[in-house]
Amino acid sequence: MKKIFITLLLVATAMTAQAQEGQTWYTDMAKAVEASRLEQKPLFLFFTGSDWCGWCMKLQNEVFKTPEFTAWVKDHAILVELDYPRRTPQSEEIKQQNGQLQQMFQVQGYPTVWFVKPAVKEDGKINLEQLGSTGYVAGGPAKWIEGATEILTKYVPDPKPTFVEVKKAKKKVKA
Repeated sequence: MKKIFITLLLVATAMTAQAQEGQTWYTDMAKAVEASRLEQKPLFLFFTGSDWCGWCMKLQNEVFKTPEFTAWVKDHAILVELDYPRRTPQSEEIKQQNGQLQQMFQVQGYPTVWFVKPAVKEDGKINLEQLGSTGYVAGGPAKWIEGATEILTKYVPDPKPTFVEVKKAKKKVKA
C-alpha cells in the first residue's frame, strides 16, 4: 500500500502542468517554452521550496492565489514552478532540470521569481534571456503586480509562429 501511495505521489508531482485556481503551472520547461512561443508571453519562473519555505507559502497565499493575480498573469506570462521540496518526492528528470535552472539563475534564496524570454536555437537548445527578478513583496497583489509589470516592459515578443509551427507545437504541449 505504501509503495502505491509513493508511486501515485511521484506521478502527481511529475505532471507537466498543474491547475491552481484558474492557472496553469508548468513543471516541464520544454512544454512551458512551447506554450510561451505559442502565446507570445514570457516565462514566469517561480523558484520555491513548496513544503518548507514559509515566505514561499506567504507569497502564494497573498499574491498567487488571488483573483487579481490570476487575471493579470493570464495576459502576461506562462507560469513555471521550479520546486525544491524537502519531503515531497520528485522525478529525477524534474530534480535535474530544476537544479540546472537554480545554478543558471544563481538562486540562493526562496521565493525567487525570474521573468525570462525563451529563444529556441536551430539546434534545439533553449536560451533564456533574463528580463528581471523579484521575490516576496509586502503590500498584496497590487504591489507585487506593479513591480512585475515594470519588469515586463523589457519583453519584446518574437514574430508570431506560422500556422504549421503552431499546430506542431500544440501537439507537443498536449503530449
